[in-house]
Order: sequence, then C-alpha cells, then structure tokens
Amino acid sequence: MTDTFIRNFAIIAHIDHGKSTLADRLIEFCEGLSKREMKEQILDSMEIERERGITIKAQTVRLEHKEKENKYILNLIDTPGHVDFSYEVSRSMAACEGALLIVDATQGVEAQTLANAWLAIEANLEIIPVLNKVDLPSSDVEKVKKQISELIGIETDDTIAVSAKTGYGIKELLEKIIFKCPYPKGTDAEPLKALLVDSWYDSYLGVMVLIRVKSGFLKKNMKIKLLISDTEYIIEKVGVFTPKPVEVDILKAGEVGFITANIKETSQAWVGDTIVESRNPNKLKPLPGFKPSVPVVFCGLYPLDANEYDTLKTSLGKLKLNDSSFTYESESSAALGLGFRCGFLGLLHLEIIQERLKREFNLDLIVTPPSVIYKIIRTDEIEESIHNPAEWPLQTKIKEIKEPWIKASIFCPEHYIGPIIQLCTEKRGVQKEINFTGNRVLLEYYLPLNEVIFDFHDRLKSISKGYGSFDYEVHEYKSGNLQKVSILVNGEIVEGLSFITHVDKATARGRVICNKLKESIPKQLFKIAIQASIGSKVIARETLSSLRKDVIAKCYGGDVTRKRKLLEKQKAGKKKMKQVGNVNIPQEAFLAAIKLDD
Repeated sequence: MTDTFIRNFAIIAHIDHGKSTLADRLIEFCEGLSKREMKEQILDSMEIERERGITIKAQTVRLEHKEKENKYILNLIDTPGHVDFSYEVSRSMAACEGALLIVDATQGVEAQTLANAWLAIEANLEIIPVLNKVDLPSSDVEKVKKQISELIGIETDDTIAVSAKTGYGIKELLEKIIFKCPYPKGTDAEPLKALLVDSWYDSYLGVMVLIRVKSGFLKKNMKIKLLISDTEYIIEKVGVFTPKPVEVDILKAGEVGFITANIKETSQAWVGDTIVESRNPNKLKPLPGFKPSVPVVFCGLYPLDANEYDTLKTSLGKLKLNDSSFTYESESSAALGLGFRCGFLGLLHLEIIQERLKREFNLDLIVTPPSVIYKIIRTDEIEESIHNPAEWPLQTKIKEIKEPWIKASIFCPEHYIGPIIQLCTEKRGVQKEINFTGNRVLLEYYLPLNEVIFDFHDRLKSISKGYGSFDYEVHEYKSGNLQKVSILVNGEIVEGLSFITHVDKATARGRVICNKLKESIPKQLFKIAIQASIGSKVIARETLSSLRKDVIAKCYGGDVTRKRKLLEKQKAGKKKMKQVGNVNIPQEAFLAAIKLDD
C-alpha cells in the first residue's frame, strides 16, 4: 500500500463537545470493533476518565475504510479538551497532517476551541470544521459557522454537520477526511526516522512507545538508536491499536503505531526523541520534537506513612513516563518528613495525578497548598527562582519580587458579564479587551497566576451557571507587592505552613490559618501562641488556652495561704514549661490548616 492511502488526523475541541463520542462512531462505522466489544467512550481507558467524563490521555486508533474501490488507513488520535492537558494536544498534532475541529452546535465556539484551533494552525495542519450535536433542538448551525469564521478565521463553506450520538453525517465526514486531509510525505526507501510521540509503562511488557514513522520502516529484531537519550535497543514487538493492540510485521513511512524494545528505565524513552537505525545515526539530524512543557503550579507530595517513600518515588517515575508534562524532585520538611516537590500544568492536572497515585499505586498522600514560581532580584542583582516558601530570602536582601501573570480568555453569555468582571477585578485582573459575537462575550484579561490557581475556575463556573469557559497562557513576570507570611506556634516557625501572598490579602489568610490551628492542635499544660507574621511584624494571632489541673482540689477548708502557695507553684511551673516545652503539631492539625483553600 502506498503513502497516498494513509490519513493521519487528530480530533480537537473544547471539553465536553463530543470528541470521544465521535471517535466511537468512527470506530463503529469502520468496524474497528465488533458490537459486542463496543462501549461508550471506548478510547477513555482509565477508570478516572470514564467517571469524570473527560479525556486525560490522547489515544490513537488505526482504522481501515473502503472508498471507491480504494482501501484507506486512517490513524485517528482522540485528544483531551481541558486547558491543563493542552500539552497532550500539541504532541498529538506532531503525528498528524490534519485535524477535525469539533464545535458543539448548541454551545458554539468556546475558550479551548480557540486555543486548540491556534495550536493546529501553528502546526500547519489542514483543519476540517465539524459541527456536532446537530440533532438537538437548541442547535444553531448557521450562527456557529459565523462564530468559527469571525473568531478563528477559517473557511466554513464545507463544514460538516454531524451527530456523534446518532451517527448522522459520519459517512460524509469520512469522505471529507479522505478528500481534504493530506497524505504523509516520506518513503520506505529513505533512512529510518521516527518521532517518539508518547510512552507509558505496562506491567507485563515494560515501557511501550508510541511512534510516528516519518521515513523508512520499522520491524521486529531491528536494532534502533534513540538519538537524544543516546541508547540502543533491539525491537521486540511492532504493532498498532485497532483500538486493541495488534502485532504487525512492519510499520512503514507515514504510519502510527507502537513498539516495545525491552526499555527498562522510564527515563530512557523521552517524548520528542528521534528513533533511527543504529548503523547510521551520525548522518541524521534529530526531528524538531516538541516545545518542552512548563509547569505553572507546584505543590509538595508526602506519603502519610514515611515507610512508603520509596514506593512513592517509583510510582512518580512511572507516572512521569505516562505524562511527560509532570515534573518532580526530592525535598524534605521538618513537619512532614521526606517527599517530593511536584510541578503541574494546572489544578485539574494536580488533582488527576493525586487521584492516580491513590488508585493505581494505593498511596495515601499529604498534599501541601499549591504555589507558583516567583522570581526574586536580590540587592546584589542576582535573580533566582523560588518554587517553595522555605527558599524565600530575608526581606532585607530583596530588591524586587516578580510574579507570573497569565493572559486569560473567558467566554460567557452576555448577561453574566458584570459578575465575571467583578471576579476578575477582585483577583487583581487588568482588562485587555471585550469582543461581542451575537449573545456571547469574549473577555481577555491579564491576571496574576497565584490568584487564579485556587478557586477562580470554580467561582467562574458558579457565577456563569456552568456556561463560562476559561483558557489561559503564561504571559510575563511583573513586579508585585508580595510577602512571605510565616506561621509560628509557641514562637517556632512551622515552615510547611508558610505561604507567599499579596500584602493586601496576607492578614485575612493568616487569620484563617491561625484559627484552623487553634481548633485542631490539642491543648497543652501551658498557653500556646499561634501567630502569622511578615518578618518580625505579627499580623494575626490566636491563643490556645492551657489545660487546667485543679491543684487545690485536695484542700478541704484550712488556711487560704496554703491554696495560694499551691497556685503560685503551679504558675511558676507553667512559666518554666512554656520556655522549654515543645509543641508537636499532629498531622490532623497540619492537614486541617493546609486544606483551607480547598
């Protein structure tokens, strides 16, 4: 079969616009699986994906379709829709020549529709607009076509209208894919060059690698070299997903499939690496690969049981292979012991990783409050990046503090615009522009990232009754009036509870943490001061009263001086105890304090 009969395309859309359901219909139509084997969202293989109704990992499937006596191979990649998984989308596009841009005909263009469309335009893909859910009475095809034309700027004359639920328009869509989507370049006769698109850990086969063959071919027992990691392997298995893994004899130029090659170490299969034949690697330059992902949210992950540290380390290594946009490094805390400082693309990404560690590796974790990277310019003009409040230098050595700001695109119906502008103003946002298209509004704002990572998305959804959508990209670092707030218990700083915030919000947040600790720390035999401070200035304080032992209970009558003597002795003892006594903060109290932002 020649290259002209191969079509590689990705399905891209905003979250919940019907990508996975459309993939189901295409698999059904091309008879990739029998009716008995089919189930809804077949490509969402993780339990957590099916529960939440979202795609987390991009999944590939190879389908065969007959059109006018010609047999075509269709390599389809179903991608995630949420902003936190946009790195998966950009990687998937490197394996394709075309993209189906799915737009819900009842909702119209939303924030992630725009972001994914621009990613496809940057990757120079042929975009085919597809209007989904046209069977619903509230769908408005003409209005949505106009939105696509105005906001994205692509032609909508040959837009396909489909219903992924009923199967309407699927045949016409397949014809359009074959007609419009370009076939891959490169031939089998050229030297081998394959792009490592994804990799994951299989408990039976070890590391499995998803590849797109750009030129040449791959087959069993072939000796290959990974150029960036500079390692050599012999291929054990070559296969494709139909969507079940099926072994094949050869993967030719233009095809997408998987290989296993006894790769033991998870760090050896780098996403974006180039695979070549080991006998002539020096003559070939690596493929462009991918722009590395930049984590924007950081938090600490610590095992609840200190003995599970090694298990956590191994589990993070396996997850890192499965999700290359996630980063981690070792750190230790006086309160929590040994753990890891982890970087994520957003709060949903953090939540999913935490849930996967719990389900797939049976780990109970303590998660510290999320934070972002700050840049500090010291008085000696040295600039350093701060991931963790514990690394914050003395205030006297700081010349300037810079925090990350994002450029946010918010789509919402017109009548929610007032409360959303109020929310952005409350979060120290700066308005860039407002665009009206019909009864929908596109708001563009500059916002500080540390204000967004906690509750912005939830509050936006509440205000807009679920109709608001939000997408962002890191814009720049700006100077800000930020301070480190330290939490002191009995005069000792508890580093794990320290946080960085804007001066205007420091007192309120410090007061909340002090209150939480007062409620959850058990009483001692002496008074305990719980304080929040900026440097040496205390901005909030709560006092935990002491346990009172009744030392005069044994005195029945008699001289009052005897009772006074016992009380004075108790008072002196408490004073001494306060000076030498240590307060051990139990884990329950620590957890209650760090959960205040949930």
